[in-house]
Amino acid sequence: MSKDKNIDEELELFRAEMSDAEPIKHDKLLHIKPPPQPKVRKHIPTDLVNDQSEFSSLFAPETVGNEEYLEYRGDGIQNRQFAKLKNGKVHLEAELDLHGLTLAKAEPTLSHFLEQCQQEKIRCVRIIHGKGWGSRDNKPVLKSKLNHWLRQSDAVLAFCSATIEDGGTGALYVLLKRQFEK
Repeated sequence: MSKDKNIDEELELFRAEMSDAEPIKHDKLLHIKPPPQPKVRKHIPTDLVNDQSEFSSLFAPETVGNEEYLEYRGDGIQNRQFAKLKNGKVHLEAELDLHGLTLAKAEPTLSHFLEQCQQEKIRCVRIIHGKGWGSRDNKPVLKSKLNHWLRQSDAVLAFCSATIEDGGTGALYVLLKRQFEK
């Protein structure tokens, strides 16, 4: 309580000392200088600046074969969990069919799909990419890119080619990370 009394006394003393003070009047403008423009220190190629994709395309991924089996296993995946994925013994909660799409359409579609799955707490999905028999030179362009993109994604724990019943080497089972609430 003595603290409040001291503050009140100091405030009263200040007001008494300032009672005969007059505000200063002036007619001059105060000029505020704009901050200096930032200087570019390093040239960044415009094709990298304008790249809005989630996945890097700085290098071309190795082309995989039409019938080649794909698999990726991130850190911390248990042997039993990965074996279940490889054998198709997991509950598929969503599916994305990229078969027949161009790379320009497939990349944002994949990115959006993975984001939606994370938001909806979906853990295991199937992505159909096709084998590439209908593409130019019969090369699996989308399959190769998908193999590269999924390895880059923070949302992906593991993936492998599907069983014959679910599309074989033309589809992937993908195990996604759990999205923890913040």
